[in-house]
Amino acid sequence: MRKIIASLDIGSSGVKLIVGEFIKNSLNVLCASEVQSKGIKKGLISSINDLIPVLKEVFHKSEEMLGLPIKEVVLAVPAYYTEVVSSVGSSTITNEDKVIGHQDLIRAMQGASYNKIDESLDLISIIPTRYKINDDEIVKNPINMIGNKLTVKAVLITVPKANINPFISALEKIGVKVLDVVTTSLGDFEANRNKEMLGTLGAVINIGGETTTVSIFNKGILMKSEVIELGGTSIDNDIAYIYKITKKDARDLKINLGLATPDMANANERVSITDRLGDTIVINQKDLSEIIESRLEEILELSKKQINLLTKKNIDYVVVTGGTTELGDFNILLDKVFTKSHILGKIDIVGVRNNKFSTSIGTIKYYNGRLKLKNKEYSVFNLDELEVLSGNHKKININENSILGKLFGYFFDN
Repeated sequence: MRKIIASLDIGSSGVKLIVGEFIKNSLNVLCASEVQSKGIKKGLISSINDLIPVLKEVFHKSEEMLGLPIKEVVLAVPAYYTEVVSSVGSSTITNEDKVIGHQDLIRAMQGASYNKIDESLDLISIIPTRYKINDDEIVKNPINMIGNKLTVKAVLITVPKANINPFISALEKIGVKVLDVVTTSLGDFEANRNKEMLGTLGAVINIGGETTTVSIFNKGILMKSEVIELGGTSIDNDIAYIYKITKKDARDLKINLGLATPDMANANERVSITDRLGDTIVINQKDLSEIIESRLEEILELSKKQINLLTKKNIDYVVVTGGTTELGDFNILLDKVFTKSHILGKIDIVGVRNNKFSTSIGTIKYYNGRLKLKNKEYSVFNLDELEVLSGNHKKININENSILGKLFGYFFDN
């Protein structure tokens, strides 16, 4: 069975829907669509009526590309008020041969969460961190080992139901089921992780549209997460205010002319634009980049302080991602603020080569990991739809008078 997963990231600046397929553990993007957000304020729904047309449009775009309806998604939700707690659960091995299987592991993980979650919270992830057989033998992987009892130490990750339920309701209104929920922090880590990160302590920063999320990971396990209410639109607002132009013009200037730092900017690179008073003004790259750097530096410094508040330990890495990091010379600014080991995120998958897709791509990868843990197969499309997707039902209709038809005739008639 083909493993095809759809992820949906509803951000403040854009709603992104990606459908990806795993082939030999490598993710291939089948389609990606994005629509400008409406009805979202700082990552949460402010108007469900404004959001629904946007959701319909982003699904329509992807469905047109694939030729198939998308009825299930893994949803990325904001990291607001994420809580992480450790817990322990166990399972008695009841089969005759006492061989531990995936169902035993799942029961032990369920035991770790039993009566541990407040009614106002939704459990979105259980991450096993240690396995013990028969109360004494610690193992890396208990599957297929012999024992009478399996004990699992796990991390439980929860978010308020009030953050999730409005998104689920909005998707239900357009006939889409939420298959699972992943916080943006987990998605960003999965999108950017490497082997070294799985064995060390570090931070992941995502500079989004209206917010910046700072998360601490220890050996690949989410420990803490906080949201700073500043992001890429803060830069747009600064530019719009200083030059007295619209926010749309400010955003276009930022993307097309601005750099993250004025160090390499050229004052001779200029554009003329009409301000809100109707006057024509000239803006050069160096002045514009100074405005951008001022706000970006503030966001990075606040993120740095937040890391120190979330952990008192020395961290080994900082990953910085999100759409704002695509600004030219962002790496130079990063070098100024973070003198220790840091990584500028890089989403380098065909079709989504932009850090704004970090959460979406990571959400698919994270859910794939969940499937492996549960030893389950899944595809967003059923067998009939997979046949349509493969094109096996289609017949090629070639006009014999066309150039292609004559070529077919040449090769197959002779």
